[in-house]
Amino acid sequence: MHTNTQSKIHKMVVTAMLSAVAAVLMFLEFSVPIMPSFIKLDISELPALLASFSLGPVYGVVVCLVKNLINLTHTSTGGVGELCNFLLGVTFVVPAGLLYKKMKNRKGAFLGSLVGSAIMAVLSVPLNYFITYPIYAVFMPMEGIIGMYQLILPFVDNLLQCLLVFNMPFTFAKGMLDVLIAFLIYKPLSPLLHR
Repeated sequence: MHTNTQSKIHKMVVTAMLSAVAAVLMFLEFSVPIMPSFIKLDISELPALLASFSLGPVYGVVVCLVKNLINLTHTSTGGVGELCNFLLGVTFVVPAGLLYKKMKNRKGAFLGSLVGSAIMAVLSVPLNYFITYPIYAVFMPMEGIIGMYQLILPFVDNLLQCLLVFNMPFTFAKGMLDVLIAFLIYKPLSPLLHR
């Protein structure tokens, strides 16, 4: 019973710690030259991925939720960006954590992360198309949004094209960047994550 209580406390402490790191990383975002200026790159899914691997997918989801709730305190998107970030984060860390749970080795972690990145990239299209961009269009005309994409590639002429050409590959690359960093730091952090 004592060990079970210690295990629960440890999981709560690690989840809180990773959530705090994720919230900080979410603030450290920067523009990417090949993307419109309103799309930023951050590695805030990295702690959620670490939680999903070390504690299980549910803890990865909790980290995604907490970092977005913290970010809501000074959002510039009226909560839309945070909602989309949370949903995409979940589609990334849950498949990664579930596959790693079945194959607890480096291959399982990589395969899970690859599948999670691919699912997140594919689902970024309908999430952005049906939720994020229609709400953004209330504040900025859709022509203006598409125009920002056209400054980079003039041939894109509708939102779906923009999402397929820009956002989907960008989202996949973002996921794989988190995976690369996770592979570099997971082993040194493992004693802390697993007690």
